[in-house]
Order: sequence, then structure tokens, then C-alpha cells
Amino acid sequence: MFTENARKILSIDIGGSHIKAAVLDNSGNFLGDYERLSTPSPATPDSVLKVIKELAKKFPEYDAVAGGFPGFIKDGIVKTAPNLGTEHWADFNLNKALEEALGKPSLVVNDADLQGLAVVSGNGLELMITIGTGFGTALLNNGILLPHLEISHHPITKNKDYDQYIGEAEFKRIGKKKWNNRMQRVFGILKTVFNYDRLYISGGGAKELDFKLDDNMIIVNNRDGIKGGAHLWEQHYKLNAMKNEVSNTSEKI
Repeated sequence: MFTENARKILSIDIGGSHIKAAVLDNSGNFLGDYERLSTPSPATPDSVLKVIKELAKKFPEYDAVAGGFPGFIKDGIVKTAPNLGTEHWADFNLNKALEEALGKPSLVVNDADLQGLAVVSGNGLELMITIGTGFGTALLNNGILLPHLEISHHPITKNKDYDQYIGEAEFKRIGKKKWNNRMQRVFGILKTVFNYDRLYISGGGAKELDFKLDDNMIIVNNRDGIKGGAHLWEQHYKLNAMKNEVSNTSEKI
């Protein structure tokens, strides 16, 4: 095991086209070069884990693992993986599989959640969205990650969810002008539903936005998302400390 104040974290971002990795210090600073390999096709658990093990060989020293996965993760277990194949991943314990494959304690969350932890200010209610192959979201309150919601699969029209309405395939089909009109509608909905203090925008689609954003809407670098691995472990320690404090207080009453 390792202590909170002395660790190196292998942070892994599993994407639809690439799997990326880097070793971070406690603050999320890169301790070496950023590496990536292509996501296998089909992207089954076995094939993805094989690529992750190849990537991990490039980083000989780390104490813990943090992962971001493009789907719904609950307690380290994959529930849906629309861009990799839910039929392959449903109910797969990715957290346990990473620990067994890499021999280190691991934490896994949705990839947008991982990015949100990396970029938010930690003040107020903050929404992170990723616009790429699909539409990802993360919601944080004062820097604490809230339970993940698959907003991407909520219907926005009679026959389309957010992934289908503004994802990469639809951008290519309808063109930039119509896509931007749709994005303005989406931002209006998000503003009304969440009443966020700040909205962060990442992913390949962010650079295609051609209209003026509100002052509290911020485009962030997609590459920074992997830094969330350090903050995921930091949050894990903080929440455990809070649970222990509550437990100790209850025992004294």
C-alpha cells in the first residue's frame, strides 16, 4: 500500500479511438511523457486490458491506478458502454480487472467525471461536458464529484438522444452550421436545468463552436482530462476520512 502524501498515480483515459496514459504526482502534474495506443476493435474487455498492460509497461514506477471509461460506471462496475459495445462490457468489474492486471489499487469512473475532476475550480456547482464521438457530462459541487448521470442518453427530440443529436456522426451528416444551431439549443437547456455556476467544454467538438459563449462557459484542453486521476484519489481519501469521522462520532454518542 501507499500513503496519501507519497504516491505516483498511473492515470488511464479509455477512449473510442485511443487509450492514453500518464504518471502523475499528487497534484496532477505529469511525471513523464504522455503515451497513447489505438483502442482495439472490437473493444472487448480482454482486448482493452491487453492494450492497457502494454501501455503500463512504459511506466515502470507507480503506486496506484485511476481510470476514465466511456460509459456508466457504478462502484467500479461497467453498466453501459455505448461507444465500445455494451454487449461486451455490461456488468464487467473494470476496477477489479485493473487491479488484477496491474497489481495496484485502482479507482475507475466515467471519463467525463475524470476530466471534470481535473479542470473545475472547486467552487460552486460546476458542469463539465465533452463533445466528441458522443456527449459526456460530469457534475461537481464544490469540487466533489456527484453521482454520474447519463444525460447523453436522455431524449432531446422525439427520436434522438444527445449522442445522436450532437455527436460526431451527426456533425458530419448535417454540417457545421446546423450543428452549431443545435449546440445553442443544448446550452440553453443545460443552463435552465442545472443553473450551474460554471460550464466547462472539452472534446473535439469544442473547437467547432462558432458563436459567443457566456462568460461562465469555458473551453478546456482535452489533454488535461487525464490529470483527474490524481484528484480522483484525493477525493477518495477525503470521503473516506469523512466517513471515518462520522463513524467515530456515532460510536461516542
